[in-house]
Amino acid sequence: MRRRGRASTAEYLMDLVAMLPWLAGIGLAVLSYFWLHALASAPLPLANTPQDIGQLATSGIWRGLAYAGQYILPFICVMGALASAIRRRERRKLIGSVARSDAADALDGMSWREFELLVGEGFRQQGYAVSEVGGGGPDGGIDLVLIKASEKFLVQCKQWKAFKVGVTVVRELYGVMAARGAAGGFVVTSGRFTEEAKAFASGRNIRLIDGPGLLHLIRGGRSVSPAVSEPAHGEAVAASSARGGLPSCPVCSKAMLRRVAKRGASAGDAFWGCSGYPGCKGTRSIWGGCGQPVFRRVLRGHRPWRT
Repeated sequence: MRRRGRASTAEYLMDLVAMLPWLAGIGLAVLSYFWLHALASAPLPLANTPQDIGQLATSGIWRGLAYAGQYILPFICVMGALASAIRRRERRKLIGSVARSDAADALDGMSWREFELLVGEGFRQQGYAVSEVGGGGPDGGIDLVLIKASEKFLVQCKQWKAFKVGVTVVRELYGVMAARGAAGGFVVTSGRFTEEAKAFASGRNIRLIDGPGLLHLIRGGRSVSPAVSEPAHGEAVAASSARGGLPSCPVCSKAMLRRVAKRGASAGDAFWGCSGYPGCKGTRSIWGGCGQPVFRRVLRGHRPWRT
């Protein structure tokens, strides 16, 4: 969603620090100051030979950079920590106002930045680590990157109240997921989705969250996961006989989640994977329906296929 211009190195570093908790930014400021201050205060080597003169000049340059950097870099870290604290306060205030509001149009009048902050905070409440990357540049329009249980999920935020989000947006997200090896993805909008978009997402590790769904998530704290979207027609055979609509693991009997292979000869194929992964690596075929674990091998090297 966000469209950024070309940022300077200082702005880029500040944005990186702002992604961290504000206390971490303060810690980086203190560490960078003492490290650079030690470099700036180190004595210069003696020049006894012509080769030492060149080394002395190089050391002098680095010492000068360290002297300036001992003030500049901590300042950047402090500003990043301040931005992190402000964003955290904005997110909490925003999500609190939406959670307390009983109005169906609580998302109306919200800016795209506020909408993105709201979505990110909603996923944080679900236990995801959230990185706000913005939608500009060569990232396929990705606004948020989520990490949970060592798996990566991509999020596109579409603040479209007057129009429905079409299938093109969902297809683009699916392509970026495959390119970046993401386990799943979310498209979140303040409006609605077309039937074509819903049909394309069905059976894939993509969860579509519309305006009412987002409000329900914020107010009710409902858990969200791409793996629990409604199964496609062919998946119903494997899931219908299992508890809660999901099959049980043939190895440890835990509930299974729908996953997509990230690498190997079966990259992009869907399968049932144990919810206890990586502790348990049991799998089932989505289409087989026979309840037997599926074992695959990479064509080259015959290494076990990783889930």
